Amino acid sequence: MFTRTESFQTFIRLYPIVSIIAAIHALIWLFFQIPIAPVVILFNLLSGYNAAIADGEYWRLLTPVFLHIHFGHVLFNTISLILFAPALEKILKKAKFIFVYLGAGIIANIATYLIEPIDYAHIGASGAIFGLFGVYLFMIYFRKGMMDRSNSQIILSILVIGLIMTFVNSNINVIGHLFGFIGGFILAPLVIKKPKNYFY
Repeated sequence: MFTRTESFQTFIRLYPIVSIIAAIHALIWLFFQIPIAPVVILFNLLSGYNAAIADGEYWRLLTPVFLHIHFGHVLFNTISLILFAPALEKILKKAKFIFVYLGAGIIANIATYLIEPIDYAHIGASGAIFGLFGVYLFMIYFRKGMMDRSNSQIILSILVIGLIMTFVNSNINVIGHLFGFIGGFILAPLVIKKPKNYFY
């Protein structure tokens, strides 16, 4: 379920939405490495800056999901996406996967806006990715039969590690991680209506 053995072409064919999001991560990060003033201004215009959101720049509740600050940041989030998102794209199909991914990211950013100080700024896909784990947790406890025990244990182990690292590492949007996860869990019953007795 979480082991990637596909060729590059097969992966793109089977998981087009995950492939597009991963490409967007990479291309946007590369674009914002251009050291000229208009690019820097655009980056600042798209980041999640609470004071600007308070002034009505509500697009900032979505756009930070696609921004990353340094190579390690974009690499870690993109690898996490490639490893853990394909199974959900296959289960939910394209539209529902997009709904959950972006919905969890927006919920994470709304919570960040409401809870963090007015001068707080943030970027990154982590809230949306934690949202995917929220969906998986919902499946484990409320849609039994959709995942076998070994994959359920993998998800629970990764989730625990991720939550621990959220509080251990510096420069982490803790609120974004927690509420992205909660958002995914809350949105899950909207896209997974009935239990199905199959394994991925």
